[in-house]
Amino acid sequence: MHDPAALRAKHLARFGTEPAVFVAPGRVNLIGEHTDYAEGFVMPAAIDFATLAGISPRSDGKIVLYAENFSEERTFNATALPAKASKHWSDYPLGVVAILAGEGQRIPGFSLTLWGDVPLASGLSSSASVEVATLLAVTSLIGVNYPGPVVARLCQRAENEFVGANCGIMDQFISANGAENNALLLDCRDLSFKLAPIPPGVALVIANTMVKHSVAGGEYTSRRAQVEEAAAVIARHRPEVRFLRDATLDDLARWGGEMSPNALKRARHVISENLRTVAAADALIHHDLDELGRLMAEAHLSYSRDFEASCVEADAMVALAQGLPGLIGARLTGGGFGGCTINLVEREHAAAFSEELSARYATETGIVPQILICHASSGAHKINQ
Repeated sequence: MHDPAALRAKHLARFGTEPAVFVAPGRVNLIGEHTDYAEGFVMPAAIDFATLAGISPRSDGKIVLYAENFSEERTFNATALPAKASKHWSDYPLGVVAILAGEGQRIPGFSLTLWGDVPLASGLSSSASVEVATLLAVTSLIGVNYPGPVVARLCQRAENEFVGANCGIMDQFISANGAENNALLLDCRDLSFKLAPIPPGVALVIANTMVKHSVAGGEYTSRRAQVEEAAAVIARHRPEVRFLRDATLDDLARWGGEMSPNALKRARHVISENLRTVAAADALIHHDLDELGRLMAEAHLSYSRDFEASCVEADAMVALAQGLPGLIGARLTGGGFGGCTINLVEREHAAAFSEELSARYATETGIVPQILICHASSGAHKINQ
């Protein structure tokens, strides 16, 4: 787990100055995949795996970024930042700095140490946690205090405009605005949200298939284009429909024949997923865990068959969880094409569940998975001690 004291010591040893330290969590999405950029609903929770950022000022006009995870340092001129990404880990913090500069903020020289324990390329938003931690660190240095939703928008822009990943707002929003022991039902249209309490007897068991993916890749981009194609077809008949958030399954029944077969399937997933996500939040609020589990099962089936964003390994991980003691619900989480499944499990069974699921998956696939037992954590903040 992350250790602020260790980060402080590493930064001090490397740069000779005591840093201010900030933390931003990764996230797991309980339900609501590929609905965010359709201005729909998502229900993520921040998790207790995070990125730490230690920052201290410099007097030489340089921006020095050091990633402890990669044991690598990069140096830039604060007044002559790169104009585009270089497909390197430094793109994520550098993109945040570039967006802040574009907002008219004067960026001074600084040293930034990053360290995190969010598994990379696993669908748990390691990139968003880096972006949010970096933004909090840099804005603290320049004396600017943005509210959480603005932090999320700026970090989303860093990923969209600088890194080149066409992601929605969910990852950055939950990292900046998460609440301890709660999932968060987020309306991606107006960024309003309500908390959905996770019962204390429920653990979040995240099972990493060890199949890697990148949301900057072509699969994500093609799915998003197909979603937008479907919305455009419906808009020809109902001009008020700008996003699939405003469309209905009846619209698909009436005009789905005008779409490509893939666009129709993607739209069916997004529209039905919006309905499931709102219903899942209500199930949590009313402590109806059986209904929540049913909705998660439906969501995975839709994600796998209609959105076609699962894979053999993820489908196996979900199937192998069925029938294990303590399971409430299981599904693939994140951008898809690999990554992790989220399993809601009765806490008293979580350790045994994790051990058995790991053994089953290794036998089935020949891959040893990474299993994380988590709880919903608070959003990004400064660590003062």
